[in-house]
Amino acid sequence: QVQLVESGGGLVQPGGSLRLSCAASGSIFRFAYMGWYRQAPGKQRELVARVSNAGSTNYADSVKGRFTISRDDAKNTVYLQMSSVKPEDTAVYYCNTNPAQPKYWGQGTQVTVSS
Repeated sequence: QVQLVESGGGLVQPGGSLRLSCAASGSIFRFAYMGWYRQAPGKQRELVARVSNAGSTNYADSVKGRFTISRDDAKNTVYLQMSSVKPEDTAVYYCNTNPAQPKYWGQGTQVTVSS
């Protein structure tokens, strides 16, 4: 069973940038879509962005134009480049397939946007 491990989170100032990585223990090419999700305190987990194995992407309106998702199937890794971050981007970020499968949820990586 593939395991997904997120990394790259941290504290960043508003307007700054951060790059998240999601490393898979096995091949992700078979997953048509991989996604990044986030969950802020007191809120439901939401899909932030997804990328197909053909390279097409979709974004939540709240991050469109600021975040970029990509995948490297040769490295079994999915990335989320975050730019022009805002305090409301503060959340735990997770990767998973899309639609998400419960067995693939990992620990996530905390992103805190604050001055």
